[in-house]
Amino acid sequence: MLLNEKYKGKVVLITGGTKGIGAGIANGFLSAGAQVVVCGRQDVASLPQVTVDGSVRQAHFIQADVKDIDSTAAMFSTIVQKYGKLDVLINNAGGSPFALADKASPRFHEAILKLNLIAPLNVAQQANEIMQENEGGSIIFIGSISAMRASPGTAAYGAAKAGILSLVKSLAVEWAPKVRTMAVSPGLVKTENSHLHYGDEDGIAAVSATIPAGRMAEPDDIANACIFLASAEASYASGCNLLMNGGGEMPAFLNASENK
Repeated sequence: MLLNEKYKGKVVLITGGTKGIGAGIANGFLSAGAQVVVCGRQDVASLPQVTVDGSVRQAHFIQADVKDIDSTAAMFSTIVQKYGKLDVLINNAGGSPFALADKASPRFHEAILKLNLIAPLNVAQQANEIMQENEGGSIIFIGSISAMRASPGTAAYGAAKAGILSLVKSLAVEWAPKVRTMAVSPGLVKTENSHLHYGDEDGIAAVSATIPAGRMAEPDDIANACIFLASAEASYASGCNLLMNGGGEMPAFLNASENK
């Protein structure tokens, strides 16, 4: 089957799908033929879109705040009214600014945990209800390498993402067999905001050189992982985590010994 037909007739929701990794995932599913819905807190000037065989495919936008249960309930109601079903949820919305754990306030920590752990659980719960009433579906949580190593400056975020990995395993048991739950955990990803974390192109190149693959991931790399895991080819995958980190990070002790 051609890629642009793989998800024909399927409805895919991507939270936080208007920029960065989320937009890349949205473009991937659009290219695969899906009807794609993206959500965000604020309206946007441009939406993910692709051109396939001269035809433009564009995502449908619904304004929603994933931290607000009533807002997401309204979003899912709109999806059911418009499409009648939901086949795939990509739980992507999240993130954290840099803040050392001893300097951040309790309110800050609570907000980060709510956005990156509680909100994805609530969104998944609502999506599961729709999927269970129809033909089932796939729920993919976008995790992070921060869940599996120290995350200085984003400690609460790393803890929330570690919680996501545990959540995926439990939901895979509770919601089987109609709904599969999985995680895709990116390492470093190059997006339009990479300069905020790594500086100019020289800084990005220096960071990329520490990755065995020789580059950061592109949003397309994460999209391809999601397209595979949500597909029939991965129908036996559930409760699992696909780590997308280009081979990992060079162990610090190697650099230390080489520089002596």
